Amino acid sequence: MRNFEVMRRKLEELFAEIGRPITLMEVCGTHTVSVFRSGLRSLLPEGLRLLSGPGCPVCVTDQREIDMALSLAGENRIITTYGDMMRVPGSNSSSAANSLAKIKSGGARVEVVTSAMQSIDIAKNNPDSEVVFLGVGFETTAPSTAIAIKQASALGLRNFSVLCLHKTVPPALKALCPDSKSSSELKSNPEFKIDGFILPGNVTVVTGVRDYEFLTSELRKAAAVAGFEPEEILAAIVGLSRQIAGQNFSLEIYRANDVPKDGNPAARKILSEVFETKDAAWRGLGRITNSGLRISENYARFDAAEKFGLTTMVFSVAEANFCRCGEVLSGLLTPPECELFGTACTPLSPVGPCMVSNEGTCGAWHKFNRRMT
Repeated sequence: MRNFEVMRRKLEELFAEIGRPITLMEVCGTHTVSVFRSGLRSLLPEGLRLLSGPGCPVCVTDQREIDMALSLAGENRIITTYGDMMRVPGSNSSSAANSLAKIKSGGARVEVVTSAMQSIDIAKNNPDSEVVFLGVGFETTAPSTAIAIKQASALGLRNFSVLCLHKTVPPALKALCPDSKSSSELKSNPEFKIDGFILPGNVTVVTGVRDYEFLTSELRKAAAVAGFEPEEILAAIVGLSRQIAGQNFSLEIYRANDVPKDGNPAARKILSEVFETKDAAWRGLGRITNSGLRISENYARFDAAEKFGLTTMVFSVAEANFCRCGEVLSGLLTPPECELFGTACTPLSPVGPCMVSNEGTCGAWHKFNRRMT
């Protein structure tokens, strides 16, 4: 266990050396929760600002994608999904069936699973029903979706498909930096500046750190991979502050377990075999070039969007009830700055996905620190 008091003093020294306010972004929602739960914010110097980024997979799922998922319910179909997706509202707030949970309560077949492979078992046990798995998440969950698709192919399953909503993290981080050359619809705030990133240790175990080196080499941002323990996060903050103070940027690792430079070869191999990159829409960030995954041609028969004609359907979407999740995910405001936070929007009655997910920024603020402004 590291000595928090020693790190706090070092952080204050570095911050004094920097001589100006700095803004760091913890990319992963699990980091956000750990920061709140451990009380790390109380150790930070005044003027060192921590923002939450687009690291909650449910939260960044575009509203049209949520509506696509809702449209699949019924017609002898079984929707399988991770639990965080169940209460995310659709764009039609006036509908009695504007979330998977409400659709299920109305009689539709929606099953919560903890792995993509459970969906394969459901498909085998229900040969007369179409089983559609909602593939949501970043590089950490995408390999398990790929394994399920390969297994379905090996078994010759005809009643299994995936609505592939997987996204990749590095392009989103590039889009957040106003001085980057990223292809994104993100309307960045010219006053907004991110000085450094706390990168997710779980994603980099799969992808490796090479995909994030552009942050330090091209964009001249401080960057550090951190585990989810509070001492790992605080050590990363100290390391980022040291980089900023010395204007010497290199990607550092603060995680108990090793993070291979090139990631997990087996995971990367199956990702490249089953998926290919595509442009993808992110809630709050817009459409970002090559930031999403789609099922490759060799496995196209398992693509639910193609199988059920969703690519030709028009989903007319308006963001629900002044929800400002997009601005929260972009680091343009904190949850308490949203007019709905803690009043119209609570964990029991969420308006947007940032209040729904266990990794959602709004949910974390509400649970751990709702009085902080």
